Amino acid sequence: MTKVLLAGLGGFLGSSLRYVVGGWVHRMVNGSLFPLGTLVINATGCLVIGFLAGLAETRGVFSGEARVFLLIGVLGGYTTFSTFGYETFQLLRDGQVAMATSSMLLQIVLGIAGVWIGSVLSRIL
Repeated sequence: MTKVLLAGLGGFLGSSLRYVVGGWVHRMVNGSLFPLGTLVINATGCLVIGFLAGLAETRGVFSGEARVFLLIGVLGGYTTFSTFGYETFQLLRDGQVAMATSSMLLQIVLGIAGVWIGSVLSRIL
């Protein structure tokens, strides 16, 4: 039961952070049709999960409860894959094939690169 509560609390914090970051990015690029907020959130979330998972795997710095809170809760609430799917669908439905394709490629490439870079950073520090 404790892990369920930790995941829920972490999800609340991650979702709140996603709302704040997404709003901030949207204000910075006002008027852009490209879903940059989702890209920033997914790329930074992947970077952080790569870093934290790398620390957990190589240095054992997190307990099982901390991993549930951070990796499942906070980062699960923060990243926005379902939003990415919905925004991509909207772009395709609206005939914005090039923008949808760009978003898909960037989300995937930057997401995987972020996990790799975060993992590398966790081993360097």
